[in-house]
Amino acid sequence: MERKRLLLILISILFNTPTLRGGDELLVHDYYKEKCPLTEDIVRQNVEVEILKDPRLAASLLRLHFHDCFVMGCDASVLLDSVEGMKSEKLAGPNINSLRGFEIIDKIKYLLEEECPVTVSCADILAMAARDAVELRGGPRWDVFLGRKDSLESSFSGANLFIPAPNSSLEVLIANFKQQGLDIEDLVALSGSHTIGRARCLSFRQRIYEAKQEYHYGYDRYKRYTSFRRILRSICPVSGRDNRFAPLDFQTPKRFDNHYYINILEGKGLLGSDNVLISQDFDGKITEQVWAYASNEKLFFTSFAKSMIKMGSINVLTGNEGEIRRSCRFVNA
Repeated sequence: MERKRLLLILISILFNTPTLRGGDELLVHDYYKEKCPLTEDIVRQNVEVEILKDPRLAASLLRLHFHDCFVMGCDASVLLDSVEGMKSEKLAGPNINSLRGFEIIDKIKYLLEEECPVTVSCADILAMAARDAVELRGGPRWDVFLGRKDSLESSFSGANLFIPAPNSSLEVLIANFKQQGLDIEDLVALSGSHTIGRARCLSFRQRIYEAKQEYHYGYDRYKRYTSFRRILRSICPVSGRDNRFAPLDFQTPKRFDNHYYINILEGKGLLGSDNVLISQDFDGKITEQVWAYASNEKLFFTSFAKSMIKMGSINVLTGNEGEIRRSCRFVNA
């Protein structure tokens, strides 16, 4: 194994091929260049078709990758259906009635199996689909490092435990990301994914009906932006309508841009976990990063791409640690 790892490093140096460590081996850019050369084209074409039909699916595909990586690592465990003795992560609190896009991944996997049987992992498909979804909505593009294997199990309990809640405190968010090997800069950059997509009323009701919050800036942001709070209350009443949706970014909900950071500086973040980046940042370092992204979209894009690559390497399976599933919903027989 060590000899193989050294050989991969030597190849990367000789041919200037980027690599990223994962498990006992390395993830490699252009991993499927010889094994299945049409892989990235097939993924992108199908993602593009589906997003043209429903632009909201861009956020869904990005979210699938996040929710996969934060539970046991980026191993496609989130795609497994329940079977006897194993409960699916899809049924966990943060995922049920929330995650979408499984059928798109199924379709891409089917086409890749037709093209190159038992070659492209579901975990790699998730990583590529997330990247393409972001770019197709106006966001940055980055090289996805490939070579992940698929998990043989899912973790229902892990999904309930490790996926950040929409009302998490800043302290909890920092600890959660640290547990995944991600730092505060990654937390702020990856939070920018909330520039696209929607959230259910159940996720933000507490944020709009909680008692008045006094922030360290010396004034109440909710009070200053009463019109925004009134709009949210019209969508989400005190009780009922839990599954009604509101866009995470009211200004440009379908475009991946830096408006998320402008919103939270104005107290217009939809989720409690968005607003705490400012309201609970008592030393001001996170606020400085938020200001930097709000004023410089290119800087945000560069940081986001870097953090996505880092997140995509969390506890990946390589070598003989996992398998290439024939169906993303079930382990191989």
